[in-house]
Amino acid sequence: MQADRSEEFRQHLARRILVLDGAMGTMIQQHGLTEADYRGVRFADHPRELKGDNDLLVLTLPAIIGGIHRAYLEAGADIIETCSFNATRVSQADYGLSDLAYELNVASARLARGLCDEYTARTPSTPRFCAGVLGPTSRSLSFSPDVNDPGYRNVEFSALVDDYFDAARGLMDGGADLLLIETIFDTLNAKAAVFAIEKLFETLSRRLPVMISGTITDASGRTLSGQTAAAFWNSLAHARPISFGLNCALGAKDLRAYVADLAARCSTFVSAHPNAGLPNPLSPTGYDETPEALAAEIGDWARAGLVNIVGGCCGTTPAHIAAIAQAVAGIAPRQVPDIPRRLRLAGLEAFEIGDDSLFLNVGERTNVTGSRAFARMICEDRFDDALAVARQQVDNGAQVIDINMDEAMLDSKAAMARFLKLLAAEPDIARVPVMIDSSRWEVIEAGLQCIQGKGIVNSISMKAGEADFLRQARLARRYGAAVVVMAFDEAGQADTYARKTSICKRAYDLLVKPEIDGGAGFAPEDIIFDPNIFAIATGIEAHDNYAVDFIEAVRWIKHELPHAWTSGGVSNVSFSFRGNDAVREAIHTVFLYHAIKAGLTMGIVNAGMLGVYDELEPVLRGKVEDVVLNRHPGAGDALVEFAQTVKEGRSRDKEQGPDLGWREQAAEGRLTHALVKGISEFVVEDTEELRARLEAEGKPPLTVIEGPLMAGMDVVGDLFGAGKMFLPQVVKSARVMKQAVAYLVPFIEEEKARTGAASKGCIVLATVKGDVHDIGKNIVGVVLACNGFDVVDLGVMVAADKILAAARENKASAIGLSGLITPSLEEMSLVAAEMQRQGFSVPLLIGGATTSRAHTAVKIAPNYAQPVVYVPDASRAVGVVSALLSETGSAAFKLKLAADYEQVRARHADKQEPVLISLAAARANALRTPWATDPARTACDCAVHAHGASAAYQPPRPQALGVVTLDVDLAALRDYIDWGPFFRTWDLAGRFPQILDDAIVGEAARNVYHDARAMLDDLIKEKWLRVKAVFGIFPASSVGDDIEFYADDRRIAPPMVWRGLRQQRQHTAGKPNLCLADYIAPKSTAVQDWCGAFAVTAGLGIETKLAEFAAAHDDYRSIMLKALADRLAEACAEWLHERVRKQYWGYASAEACDNEALIREQYRGIRPAPGYPACPDHTVKRDLFALLDLTNNAGMSLTESMAMTPAASVAGFYFAHPDSRYFALGKIARDQLEDWAERSGITVEEAERWLAPVLAGR
Repeated sequence: MQADRSEEFRQHLARRILVLDGAMGTMIQQHGLTEADYRGVRFADHPRELKGDNDLLVLTLPAIIGGIHRAYLEAGADIIETCSFNATRVSQADYGLSDLAYELNVASARLARGLCDEYTARTPSTPRFCAGVLGPTSRSLSFSPDVNDPGYRNVEFSALVDDYFDAARGLMDGGADLLLIETIFDTLNAKAAVFAIEKLFETLSRRLPVMISGTITDASGRTLSGQTAAAFWNSLAHARPISFGLNCALGAKDLRAYVADLAARCSTFVSAHPNAGLPNPLSPTGYDETPEALAAEIGDWARAGLVNIVGGCCGTTPAHIAAIAQAVAGIAPRQVPDIPRRLRLAGLEAFEIGDDSLFLNVGERTNVTGSRAFARMICEDRFDDALAVARQQVDNGAQVIDINMDEAMLDSKAAMARFLKLLAAEPDIARVPVMIDSSRWEVIEAGLQCIQGKGIVNSISMKAGEADFLRQARLARRYGAAVVVMAFDEAGQADTYARKTSICKRAYDLLVKPEIDGGAGFAPEDIIFDPNIFAIATGIEAHDNYAVDFIEAVRWIKHELPHAWTSGGVSNVSFSFRGNDAVREAIHTVFLYHAIKAGLTMGIVNAGMLGVYDELEPVLRGKVEDVVLNRHPGAGDALVEFAQTVKEGRSRDKEQGPDLGWREQAAEGRLTHALVKGISEFVVEDTEELRARLEAEGKPPLTVIEGPLMAGMDVVGDLFGAGKMFLPQVVKSARVMKQAVAYLVPFIEEEKARTGAASKGCIVLATVKGDVHDIGKNIVGVVLACNGFDVVDLGVMVAADKILAAARENKASAIGLSGLITPSLEEMSLVAAEMQRQGFSVPLLIGGATTSRAHTAVKIAPNYAQPVVYVPDASRAVGVVSALLSETGSAAFKLKLAADYEQVRARHADKQEPVLISLAAARANALRTPWATDPARTACDCAVHAHGASAAYQPPRPQALGVVTLDVDLAALRDYIDWGPFFRTWDLAGRFPQILDDAIVGEAARNVYHDARAMLDDLIKEKWLRVKAVFGIFPASSVGDDIEFYADDRRIAPPMVWRGLRQQRQHTAGKPNLCLADYIAPKSTAVQDWCGAFAVTAGLGIETKLAEFAAAHDDYRSIMLKALADRLAEACAEWLHERVRKQYWGYASAEACDNEALIREQYRGIRPAPGYPACPDHTVKRDLFALLDLTNNAGMSLTESMAMTPAASVAGFYFAHPDSRYFALGKIARDQLEDWAERSGITVEEAERWLAPVLAGR
């Protein structure tokens, strides 16, 4: 059997950029082969033409294919691709050679592998790897070859799986080191390849690394089957590829934006092998880009940290590969970022759900069990009508659509497959993910074989036992789907809180356990629990607590099953009131209001059966709330009795028509009502009434937008942010707003023409890629246009390259970027960097709910040398743009802006360089502790004095070893808050509490302190935030400047080694050059010592409230909450450290410190944190996170730059040494930098990047 080189491949990927070879077809063409050459002796009499079957040449002309491989190896390629692009049965069928597929793959791998071995033997330090290529085939699973029948396919999923299985088996048998699924134009084909490979690995009981590479076909930024790059990644991430990337179709310049997109979102290595520019039939290679030009562009990618593997596709030659290899030589590879755990779904577009997401509404009308009309359409073969229902769901705001074909009179498998195949041909529907809903696994599996995106299986359960549950879960994972897991086991459906939670916990443990250990190997973020929604108010007492049990189970799952989500079929809860839509709507609204507050992620619900919580009739809402929350035994009977009057009233309403009492309000009130209710019937009439009235008062039509319409949208935002309105309703509100604005635009244009205002310049506006929110941007556009600017609005989801191309085409005077969601901020930074790279000189405007002056100054502006201006709202846009473009005032504005941003970024570091000593001299001047070598002595026996005069010190043994996870009560932290830094957040200088009586800032300090305590009351009472604390105390020893952490008292094979840094500043005599390792007993002394590690976060759940404040445009409360979360995180660190000292470690059990003493750190021991003066090395966080398993234990994660999320988090280490104290490392010299890099196993260049702030001369 061929040796497994997987680990060797990974190691080289981590150390350097690897070079893939170039085009095979281009090189074969240069040989000018004839039909006879392709046939050779063996196929001389074959009945079909064989010219063009390049894969056949591995049998008929292996010397030519070997020569091409050799040329690429000589050029510097690290990875050689087998000549097997079309070596599948389905592709070879075009030549009548289907039966040859396995043999072709074996031969191609054997040939390439032999040459790789030959060149590896010459230079063992740079091994060559053989990549077994699996091409896309000549068929497609996602679209029809017959334009008259969009549901037709000329190949089935299972057939492609069989094909890929045999091809991959041949490649492995031939000696491939890895498998490369490349040039993917249809993601569903690639999913079939992944499915086959996983099946093969299971069969052979061995695995190879898998590379995946897709093809963005043109400037649309999509694959041929319609997916964006982000959706493509979400759909195939389940394969856990060693690399993910793009190749073919585009040259390097056009491909860059999509490679950058993947580089930012992929949790694996990134590859790219573009074409040599555009096709050019006059060029010898058929493409127009020279080796030098292609290499220059790819070298730029490498310097930007975008890639780990680079190579060439069509039109590239050994000369291109040699130039690329030279261009990337010595450049550090892209560092794989830490990507936060989110439920990442996809249709044609990506859709993600995180802790910061609002409630997800799953469209339920494409369900034959829930919609008689839809069932009738399917049964009558009216699939076009059925697609119209799906389209309506998406248009009305459904972000996922649930599809169910479980009807007794249907062939459910066939109906599911046909509907999904037809849906794939409708981009406006297929853009959203689908939920495949069935009680029969064979129907679900039929559906999974028809979707190229990442969908959701609804559902699996343990009703047939664990074995069947795990079988289905493993298959769902292999198909790349998330799963809904019903709270259902062998004993039946869970109907109580205890049963719901115990079943979900059991299922979760089985799902997340690795497959090798008997589990399903499921990513926890791909698990959605449905704890069963049952009908309430049925008259049966046992049913009264059903809603409460569901809500509390949701709350428990959110807290106890990390990264899992929750869902439910909402209409079930009101089943007792079928026929009374008014009461059902109220029950749904109240139930969802409370379930969402408890953490419900999504629900299958008819948006037409939802109301606005605050708009429900108060008596009805109160009685419904009594039932939903089971407030008293007679609640159900009271609602049943009251429901009759509601039904009668609703019947009278229907006879009399809709209630138009709201039409009696003034026009402003009517517009607000219309916006909240999504009523568009009268919006033009009311808008015109207001416009005419304001015109009579001498006010322009723009005033209608800036006044009443914006006020109405503020109400919508408040309700939405508070969870009292739902997304479909907000979509309707936005439509009303757009209709009103559209009506006003001609009047605004007319006024502009009448006043004769000339254009003041062209402004290009866009909502950045990944964001679909555009109301604010649209209003800014109207305001700018009204004030004489030409506005080019590119819409939503606009990539950087399109924005900049439009700016050039329209000779833009400024570019404006908008975004509402947090990821948009990173995209804005990318656009700014691209503007700098492409030499733009126009100002860049930044706006949107999540943007801020501080973020713009610190994160976005440094990427672009020209003005980058934060515009907080539409009313400021005209003033900012006018000032920027003013011939007389722009210089002063830009100077003031630069000074303002510099103040924001300012760091008052001491510029005076200290005198440094050598690292050897610093180590010779380390802190010296007389360690007690008698283990019988206790810490209490060993008197301890100041540095240099300690008696022999015996480290105290902790009371508890290992990792401990705690859920912390917010109320317990209140007394531990250090308020001093809080006031500094608000630029209020002074010590607390004296600041409250300060003559200058006292009043402001008292006000903000009052508001903070009021918010603190609310967040503690309503549990806005969740606090997690994780710590561990581990056996430890110092080895030089390093600290080894051990798993247990055997003290072998340390799972973590902390590479320490030592002060090098020249000190006065008797003062040591400190390193934190000095506080741990050296390994050479054999003294047993311990060191602790901890992390706390007070930011879990903060996104919900921040979204509420953002929707309310309440920056003050948003900043206040973030500031309090930071204070609570620090308070938790103080609270936890106290418990460790007094209880878990126990070396200070008699300690008695008040809060002031704690703040002043008047206790024994320290807790230094990475990134702070004693430990400026942020990279140790990676080891700390692994040691404490913080992602699973605390929901924390690290970004690529080692920032912790949630932001309100603290992490560090515990030292118990009585002489331990905080110190500043200060500047270090080159000798320590190089020593630290060597000990850390990284390059000096990478070490410089991490330690730049402390390097002397910087």
